Amino acid sequence: MPQNTQILLDNRPTGEATASNFKTVTTDTPALADGQVLVRHHYLSLDPYMRGRMNDSKSYAASQPLGEVMIGGTAGEVVESRHPKYQPGDLVVGMGGWQQYSVVDAGEPGALRKVDTTHVPLSHYLGAVGMPGVTAWYGLVKIIEPKVGETLVVSAASGAVGSAFGALAKARGCRVVGIAGGPDKCRYLTDELGFDAAIDHRQHPDLKSMSQALKAACPNGIDGYFENVGGHILDAVLLRANAFARIAVCGMIAGYDGAPLPLQNPALILVNRMKIQGFIVSEHMEVWPEALKELGALVGSGQLRPRESVAQGIESAPEAFLGLLKGKNFGKQLVKL
Repeated sequence: MPQNTQILLDNRPTGEATASNFKTVTTDTPALADGQVLVRHHYLSLDPYMRGRMNDSKSYAASQPLGEVMIGGTAGEVVESRHPKYQPGDLVVGMGGWQQYSVVDAGEPGALRKVDTTHVPLSHYLGAVGMPGVTAWYGLVKIIEPKVGETLVVSAASGAVGSAFGALAKARGCRVVGIAGGPDKCRYLTDELGFDAAIDHRQHPDLKSMSQALKAACPNGIDGYFENVGGHILDAVLLRANAFARIAVCGMIAGYDGAPLPLQNPALILVNRMKIQGFIVSEHMEVWPEALKELGALVGSGQLRPRESVAQGIESAPEAFLGLLKGKNFGKQLVKL
């Protein structure tokens, strides 16, 4: 059996996460039991939610245990199988974690999903046609419930979730404004993804400036907002929101280092009779088939052209992850194994 390089969570961060929180080890891959398959990972997904799992705190999911392989989505190839549904060579997506190989109990619901790379590259099944894409779909369709002509805003707009949100919203006849960091990302939003406007948050680092930028980009106000960031960006959106606006809260990356993120004007929620709803996409597996079908069609037709930042080798995962938390990635952050 092959040697398996793994990255473990060695200790919990205090404040900002660092590379010293992780530990690299090499182990033997265990022999398979009946019903199991051995998957060689080609790609590892890095996502902001992982930062929250590193803390030992109450949340929607259990904390990442110390001394165990870091959680993470993976796309790869079956190399050995003792399950009748899977054969060597099958391309699959699962939650194999930060390691080169995983042994999967293939009979468990949702443990593995076969994918077709005829029209969609394997890596996209960890981004636009995977969990991030379905996240965008759920927040848009089930929480924001857009109407033709409405103005929608999304933060972290050039990332895997935000870019999918833009394509899905444009397909529904909405005016879409993205918030991203830096001129290159903003040009990508308008020139490649078809956003109607883009705001560079680095040029608007405080509430007053961001509110003015949103007023200029959204002259008719904001009807729906997909939240990935929090902080002064959320405060600015609330100032510009229309009556009966809807906000889907997906992430709060501005607060992942443990600092609280108080709201400046929570009374606006009442004044504008707004709906604000948080969600976890894994709790809504019933929508995944419908969402993935639409997302696959958008990618296949070229209406959604996802960007990817790809780090090379399992050992690069910690630094790539820390860069993701600081917005250094452009599009979906992956590690190619």
